[in-house]
Amino acid sequence: MRAAVFSSATRKLAVTEVADPVPGEGQVVIKVHRCGICGSDLHMAEDHRFRFDDGAIPGHEVSGEVVALGPGVERVRVGDHVAVMPFLSCGQCLACLGGDPMGCRRATIFGSGGATGGYAEYLLTNDLWCVGLPRSLSFEDGALIEPMAVSLRAARVSGIRTGDRVLVLGAGAIGLAAAYWARRAGAGSIAVSATSRRRESMAMAIGADTFLVPEEGRRLSQQATEALGGPADIVFECAGMPGSLDQAVSAVRRKGAVVAPGFCWSPDQFSPMKAAMKEATITFTNVYDTREFEIAVKSFDQGHVEPRAMVTKVVDLDSAPEAFEELRGRNEQCKVQISPF
Repeated sequence: MRAAVFSSATRKLAVTEVADPVPGEGQVVIKVHRCGICGSDLHMAEDHRFRFDDGAIPGHEVSGEVVALGPGVERVRVGDHVAVMPFLSCGQCLACLGGDPMGCRRATIFGSGGATGGYAEYLLTNDLWCVGLPRSLSFEDGALIEPMAVSLRAARVSGIRTGDRVLVLGAGAIGLAAAYWARRAGAGSIAVSATSRRRESMAMAIGADTFLVPEEGRRLSQQATEALGGPADIVFECAGMPGSLDQAVSAVRRKGAVVAPGFCWSPDQFSPMKAAMKEATITFTNVYDTREFEIAVKSFDQGHVEPRAMVTKVVDLDSAPEAFEELRGRNEQCKVQISPF
């Protein structure tokens, strides 16, 4: 099969021929129809502690079609359309059977540990990590389920209630998805903050009431309090930048909640005393479970498809390396998806 393979020497992708995947016990082969390029992919192509190995095939925002079954597979059939949770795991431990892939000691995520990702024509996964896509949804929708589930985990952990004032830091896919889930949960007012207005219309279409950008002489906490009609009950820190967590603590109300699904890839610091004085709760979240994938699929199937606005470009596999490089610099895209066929 053909795949976009990462080179540690050049830190770039190149399309080449690699071996076809062969399913083992409890495993399936997926024909990839769409794979989103995630911000974490871009970071892992840099020289961070967590980075791609030489020869890795990235891509963890995947949807596709089941085309081959290994022994013992009963949950899916050939021809099923699925959103794919991006893991290979043992498939037998309590964590796997409970829908919690990150709890499996043998789990690897697509693009690492030898597990090939969705920048390819085909990939291998466990049948456990295939969540059915209704035919009302496209493969493009299916590849959005992974980032939607990331923010859904944060929303569920936050304890959000009807009428809450919500601030979202960051207008990338995870921040936009957080605004979507806040709206679905009945938030009273939602403000999204970013460093520019590039995604303002997108944020407003997906669920925000107000879009904030830096103003000279005013702190973000002041802007947010004014826009929301009071300090935020919940702040979703989705920017993942140094200083963002401190901004979130500054903006949240006393005894409010800060939830951080955004990854900060470099050391950061914030004022613990400020958080202690407010008795604020700070929670970090990471990925999702099967139930969150299912909820995201169901929400789309019910017609709440506003996040489709995030998809700004679809490229073929041959164009994936160029699209990847474009996203590593300043650009006008939000969610770029690869279509291998």
